[in-house]
Amino acid sequence: MDFQSKWNNKHRERMKQLTEPASNPRLMRLASYLNGGNALDFACGLGGNSLFLSRKGYNVQAIDISDVAIDYIKDLALKNNLSIDARMADLTSLDQHSWDNQSFDMIVVTYYLDRRVFPLIKKILKAGGYFFMETYYQAPTTAKQGVSDQYKLKPKELLNEFGDWQVLYYEENEHERRQTIFCRKC
Repeated sequence: MDFQSKWNNKHRERMKQLTEPASNPRLMRLASYLNGGNALDFACGLGGNSLFLSRKGYNVQAIDISDVAIDYIKDLALKNNLSIDARMADLTSLDQHSWDNQSFDMIVVTYYLDRRVFPLIKKILKAGGYFFMETYYQAPTTAKQGVSDQYKLKPKELLNEFGDWQVLYYEENEHERRQTIFCRKC
C-alpha cells in the first residue's frame, strides 16, 4: 500500500470518531505568541492545528499527502469561514525552489519527520517568525515503540538543529514519547 492510501484510510477512520480535529495542546498553550500573519502547516493531517491557527488570525496553507484529509479541511474551513488554503502534496518530493517566493510568520510540523524539510523551513520562515514542531523521539523507554527509528528524532535533535534561534519552549517527554520545540527565528 502506498503512503497516500495508507493515510487516506487512517484519516477516514479518524473522521468517524470526531466532530472537529483537536489542535496540539502545547501549541494551544503558546497562543499568546501567535498574532496572525501567514502560517504553514506541514503534514497537517485532519487540520486541527490549521483550524486553531486560522482562528488566531493566520492565513494558513495546509499541506498533506492525503486527499481525504485535504477535502475534509476544505469543508471545515468553508463551514467555519476560516482562511485555510488546503493543498495535497507529497512532502517527500517537494521541489525546494517552488518555495522561493513564499515566506511565513509561523510554521507548524506535528508527528511528521523528514529531515530534508529543515533547510526549507529555515529558508521560508521570516525573521522573527515562529516554528513549532513535535514528534516522536528515540529514548531508552521508547525502544519498543511501534514507530520506526527512521521517524523518530534523536535526543536533543531539535535543539541541535534550531538551537541558534530563540528557543521559547523545549521538552523531551519520555512518558509521552515526544520531543517538542517552539522557537523564534533570529
